[in-house]
Amino acid sequence: MLGFIIQRFLQAVGVMAVMSVIVFCGVYAIGNPIDIVIPPEATQDIREEAIRRLGLDRPLYEQYFIFMGNLLQGDLGRSFVYNIPVLELIGGRLPATLELVLISVITATVLGVTLGIYAGYRPDSWLSKTIMAVSVLGFSVPSFWVGLILILTFAVNLGWLPAGGRGETVEIWGVAWSFPTLNGLSHIVLPAINLALFKLAMMIRLARAGTREIMLTDTIKFARAAGLSEGTILRRHLLKLISIPIITVFGLELGSTLAFAVVTETIFSWPGVGKLIIDSIGVLDRPVMVAYLILVAFLFVTINFVIDLVFALIDPRVRKGATA
Repeated sequence: MLGFIIQRFLQAVGVMAVMSVIVFCGVYAIGNPIDIVIPPEATQDIREEAIRRLGLDRPLYEQYFIFMGNLLQGDLGRSFVYNIPVLELIGGRLPATLELVLISVITATVLGVTLGIYAGYRPDSWLSKTIMAVSVLGFSVPSFWVGLILILTFAVNLGWLPAGGRGETVEIWGVAWSFPTLNGLSHIVLPAINLALFKLAMMIRLARAGTREIMLTDTIKFARAAGLSEGTILRRHLLKLISIPIITVFGLELGSTLAFAVVTETIFSWPGVGKLIIDSIGVLDRPVMVAYLILVAFLFVTINFVIDLVFALIDPRVRKGATA
């Protein structure tokens, strides 16, 4: 097991090193932030001084090594626009994105797996067909359109829920969260539904397909022949057998949702990291853009690393295959 962990860790470090080069060079190529940060009427001396102070007068490779040296010390740079440490800037927005993503992904997973297993158990019932129709709808409808319809229906026409914003927050361990308050929770409902719809559809179809496949295996047939109840078969065999693909998708969806909740946060004016990166791209705030993309890469690498470890614990064949 130790050899498996070391192997996966070294792979993760290699991926992060490659991603840091790609991200830094890619952001460097999309424009000159001085044209936006410095007003057009500024003199040439002011422009040159700004370029020097921001470190943009150095060669690309030198900027990269300075960035990596600072990164290894926990310093992601300083925002060109806000003039505060990037880590502080992102850290202030991350709880908003984190609570929205966790609520939507966990809800979609629990509800999706439950409905998917039922649809796999009773494929010919009218409820199963309705569930599958809803899952097709979740795949087909664009999230931005769903968000606008949710706002129009529940905020504008019915007035049941707020159209945007985060609402009231309370501090827990020094971090502001909105879900513990009724006002904050009411602000989460619509963006969480919008964010969860696609994931719900995916989990339904994944759980149904896994259930239909496993129900035809000899394991389930022998369990039924042994007189085990359907509930026991579900708990002891079915859930364990379909857990690996569900854990995989859960981890990847958690990472992708944290990274790309941009559309939902923009539509609902949710003050999270996604909205921050959109604003930063508009003003070419390089330190924020690079830090965000590096953190996204780190997030995906970490999630995949954890998933590999979970797989190795659930199924010993995984670690045996990796070390063979």
